[in-house]
Amino acid sequence: MMNGQVLVLNQDYQPLSVCGVKKSLMLLFLEKAELLHPHPVRRIRTVNREWDFPSVIRLRRYARAPFQNIVLTRKNILRRDGNRCQYCGTHEDLTIDHVVPRSRGGTDTWENLVTACHRCNHRKGNRTPREADMPLMREPFRPHHIVFLQGAVSQIADEWRPYLYLS
Repeated sequence: MMNGQVLVLNQDYQPLSVCGVKKSLMLLFLEKAELLHPHPVRRIRTVNREWDFPSVIRLRRYARAPFQNIVLTRKNILRRDGNRCQYCGTHEDLTIDHVVPRSRGGTDTWENLVTACHRCNHRKGNRTPREADMPLMREPFRPHHIVFLQGAVSQIADEWRPYLYLS
């Protein structure tokens, strides 16, 4: 009954995190947050009362969140690229490829690493995508924490979309 996820916004309406329903109710009852969007169908009932089931809440006081830098890991690169080879689009036999090979001064950065299948990685070899005539489906980029916030939930509720810049 109390399982579910709630989008937590900072006082300035910026997405801050996702929390459980119990935590969001505690913030609401302590008046540390306000309910912006109730769940369209679900309700919380006791013997005597009934409350809206929270979907989006906003903190009443600004919470200073440290710069949310996403750690450069293999798992996060695969996640950023949607578990898809950036050369051919397959989802199978994936690895990480340096756009500019290390032997040519390529570094381990968000902007130089992409997901690639073993076949494309081997075909590209020690060349750049242009030299190998293998254009990237999407240029590599440093992801924003909102991208990973979206990935933290199984399904994005319609009422979350405007706050996650998905409208």
